Amino acid sequence: MPIESDHRASDSPYVARVWRGRTSGVDQLTSIATSTWELVFWEQQGVMHAAVRGPETTASIAESVGDSESFGITFAHGASMPHLPIGPLVDGGRDSPHVSERTFLLRGEEWQIPGFDDAELLVGKLVRAGVLVRDPLVDEVVRGGAAPVGSRAVQRRVAATTGLTQGAIRQIERAREAAVLLGAGVPALDVVHRLGFYDQPHLARSLQRFIGRTATQLRQPDPAADPLSLLYKPDDPAGS
Repeated sequence: MPIESDHRASDSPYVARVWRGRTSGVDQLTSIATSTWELVFWEQQGVMHAAVRGPETTASIAESVGDSESFGITFAHGASMPHLPIGPLVDGGRDSPHVSERTFLLRGEEWQIPGFDDAELLVGKLVRAGVLVRDPLVDEVVRGGAAPVGSRAVQRRVAATTGLTQGAIRQIERAREAAVLLGAGVPALDVVHRLGFYDQPHLARSLQRFIGRTATQLRQPDPAADPLSLLYKPDDPAGS
């Protein structure tokens, strides 16, 4: 397989998902839109790298040079790093200035690179050091909960921690869920009604913008097409 991937949920309120992957013989892949940001580590041609990657507002083509192994911590809505304003990270990222085989630099401090099974140990250290903070209201309203403050205050806090508007987050998450359902064989018309799209053309536009695929391509994947980056239903703890 050109891409092998695995992911798991987390019991940390700061973490949405922990994932790992391996690519082999892949020149490029389709990176799908995501409303969350993440801390990513990867080894390529024997060299370790680390970076903070921001939300992605559209599907895009990502280049891959040779075989690589990667691991990432996807943070929950509401989690942020005050020393790294999220706005400039949207559709981009920032590499760690120094990475060794076992450590990386973040906020000018050296940290141990964690593994897939113990990512929460690093998250806990970042929280205790004040590198990682959380606004629980943001996570609550993104999930559809009521806010104890006015709508303008909510909008400011969502934008400050996610770099996106609530509307953009909903659009991205809905497209991702639609892609998962279509890939599981759910008919497009059922997806339209289940997720609240206006009609099938609306679904088609959303898929093309955020996933880079049509409904037919998701139901009947082309083995010759560029592989998709990791796709899962965000609110499904067991994965998909």
